[in-house]
Amino acid sequence: MSNSPSTSAGNAITLRVKLPQTPNSLSKVTIAIGEKGGDIGAIDIIRVDKNHIVRDFTINTHGDEHGENIQEAIEALDGFEVLQFSDRTFLMHLGGKIEVKSKSPLKTRDELSMAYTPGVARVCQAIHRDPAKSWSLTIKRNTVAIVSDGTAVLGLGNIGPEAAMPVMEGKAMLFKEFGHVDAFPICLNTTDPSEIVSIVKALSPTFGGVNLEDIAAPNCFEIERRLKKETDIPIFHDDQHGTAVVMTGALINALKIVNKKAENLKVVVSGVGAAGTACSLMMRDLGITNIIGVDRKGIVHGGRDDLNSEKRAYVDISNPENIKGTIHDAMVGADLFVGLSAPGVIDVDDLKKMNSDPIVFAMANPTPEIMPEIASPHVAVMATGRSDYPNQINNVLCFPGLFRGALDCQATDINEAMKMAAARAIADVIDDDSLFPDYIVPSVFDRTVAPAVTHAVIEAAIQTGVAKRVPGNFHN
Repeated sequence: MSNSPSTSAGNAITLRVKLPQTPNSLSKVTIAIGEKGGDIGAIDIIRVDKNHIVRDFTINTHGDEHGENIQEAIEALDGFEVLQFSDRTFLMHLGGKIEVKSKSPLKTRDELSMAYTPGVARVCQAIHRDPAKSWSLTIKRNTVAIVSDGTAVLGLGNIGPEAAMPVMEGKAMLFKEFGHVDAFPICLNTTDPSEIVSIVKALSPTFGGVNLEDIAAPNCFEIERRLKKETDIPIFHDDQHGTAVVMTGALINALKIVNKKAENLKVVVSGVGAAGTACSLMMRDLGITNIIGVDRKGIVHGGRDDLNSEKRAYVDISNPENIKGTIHDAMVGADLFVGLSAPGVIDVDDLKKMNSDPIVFAMANPTPEIMPEIASPHVAVMATGRSDYPNQINNVLCFPGLFRGALDCQATDINEAMKMAAARAIADVIDDDSLFPDYIVPSVFDRTVAPAVTHAVIEAAIQTGVAKRVPGNFHN
């Protein structure tokens, strides 16, 4: 089995190559690319003359060094010249990926007078008399702040606010594309929880909700907890709760395939940080009581003296038999493995220790706790966080529809009932007749997901009393 990394569009390059006008020139280039492991996506003719032809080769690679190796292999061919090397991902990011556009034209004096002075003063006075009108007369009704301090970005770690911006811009694109929500990235040059809380509180009049993103534990817990208390708009840490919602939706469907009940499961959670804790809490809400959390030092239990306050709180919701040992000990008799940790933490021997028809959600990115091709022969259902394998547990299935619903009903909170409603809505997108082991969660491009989540979230918000309005087009 090959251990070479897979290529992807995320590492795509375009090489503009000048080839001699000879019968085999194109095949020489494609062979050179193939021998270096490049995946050709497209070949385009740019210009032709009597002696040469210039072509663009779009190639998926597995990283910068791989792209450079392919370029060198082509340049080593006699009579061939690489005229230009372009990284398609960097080109997409030039100047940023989002922009602000006006909804109304300003082509006449009358239009200017209504949009700005003097007409705008009347609107300001109306909001001054009744601040609630900001929901109907400003961008607040459809705008979310994406707030990050850059301390836990993807798999990159603490890279700072400037380096976090491309991720937050991408998040804003997903909000718009899938939820029709206007979102704006706000990356803060502070990691102090109190300062972050103060800044977000001060910004809250502008926004209808706040998506906290890529803030490291344990600060993320305190920041979310305080903002939920001190503001009257929805606060949602997506790394925690978005992951938990989609994982729970996937689990609901996986249990149908293996014909097991939540209350009978033994679950091992590898990684009990922000996402692992949120997943555990949602699994408890689903009825699971036997959850074993594992961190770098082994099973989390009450006898350990190295636990911070968050992990001590985790002890209260997990490990009812207070077992001790390593992750390999925890895996004995487990029905479900939920990985939110690091590559290679379990192996085939661990899978063989699990209960019959085991479920494995190995969600570490980009390399899961165990690779699907290794695990699949030994499990009933397999899911990862990657897009190149079946059953991708991706937060984009949750947050666009969830915020769409919260904004539409002017929710003051995103509570547990709304999150569980979102999880069940994601699961229900796949009807029972279509369900099978490689299809327990919808595709991220399934356009029925966000509306289903939106409707479920509004219904739950109304039922739990956090909705300030019932949308005109909402029907139970």
